[in-house]
Amino acid sequence: MAAKNSARPLDGIRVLELGQLIAGPFTGSVLAYFGAEVIKVEPPLKGDPIRQWRVVRDGSSLWWHSVGRNKKCITIDLKQARGRELVRDLAKQCDVIVENFRPGVMEEWQLGPEDIKIINPELIYARISGYGQTGPYAQKPGFASVCEGMSGFRYVNGYPGEAPVRPNLSIGDTIAALHAVLGIAFALLARKQPGQAGQVVDVAIVESMFNLLEAVVPEYSGAGIIREPSGTTVTGIVPTNTYRCNDEKYVVIGGNGDSIFKRLMRTIGRADMADDVELEHNPGRVKNETAIDAAIAHWCAGLTAPQVIALLDAAQVPVGPIYNVADMLQDPHFRARELFEEFVVNGKPLTIPAIAPRLSETPGRTDWTGPAIGSHNAEIFSTLLQLSATEQDVLRADGII
Repeated sequence: MAAKNSARPLDGIRVLELGQLIAGPFTGSVLAYFGAEVIKVEPPLKGDPIRQWRVVRDGSSLWWHSVGRNKKCITIDLKQARGRELVRDLAKQCDVIVENFRPGVMEEWQLGPEDIKIINPELIYARISGYGQTGPYAQKPGFASVCEGMSGFRYVNGYPGEAPVRPNLSIGDTIAALHAVLGIAFALLARKQPGQAGQVVDVAIVESMFNLLEAVVPEYSGAGIIREPSGTTVTGIVPTNTYRCNDEKYVVIGGNGDSIFKRLMRTIGRADMADDVELEHNPGRVKNETAIDAAIAHWCAGLTAPQVIALLDAAQVPVGPIYNVADMLQDPHFRARELFEEFVVNGKPLTIPAIAPRLSETPGRTDWTGPAIGSHNAEIFSTLLQLSATEQDVLRADGII
């Protein structure tokens, strides 16, 4: 775990987070983890809706303590003119804005990139939306679930002839957030070049998921092939699949390297397949996928998952279990890699996930978990905006903060 006061790569970078729910807040969470001072603006009283999503304990979502980590939380009503003035004043002193409102909303509030550029031309303006800031679909509601479907990602998930399957996660939002972090990092580097200033980072959820499609586009363009869903396998790569063991646990086995395939088949007692010239390379294995998978499945069905894993580990064949969260928390490798961070929240222990990647010299860390609504109002309004306590009382009485 990173030392409490060790340097981080984004030290000295100040971010104004104006987004809500998942994509914008996760972007801010990653930036804050790696050292940025992230000032999160929330509506007064209720704050970001994510505070009440999913499992709630002691009045707050357990998720919030993770996604709100390291942030300085303030409240401003963006629907009031005076509230928007406060945001402009903050933007003058920030390096980055992150927002994930519907395209056009920030412009309606006169807080769009061109408005901010006048007062802070060095600022990097990161925008996350369903379909991007331009194009015929820009104004459509951009929920991740819908965008995952349109991106082509959902089409290849599931089993042939059945409805496409989604992971039980808002993966589109998270992947879009990682693209936003990457774009912000690129823009910060570009800003150091002669003649460069701030710029807009336009992230679309549909495009972020589209980026995951590997060879889907060139295969269709060059060969007219539409990749179809393939259950637990991957089209054109054999063997790689999920197999049930006799303890009702599942294992994933990847035996698609030529030499790995030979070791795998010998381990499961199928030397005939290991030495079959037709199966020596992947194209031949693809033609015989059903027989190969049947042989592996039959072998796994006679052993427990730990037995399968031990035998294949010994043979240096890629293999692993299907973990749930309880399994992860008990696994020594997860612990050795410090993938969990332990905190006490409202007098009760809480484990939250660390954030990758690991940096050897300037690693990220969690300094505090997601704070209460408006926890940093006094600090930010007093120091950055130099508002007196009386002025803050007036803003509070008017419902602006």
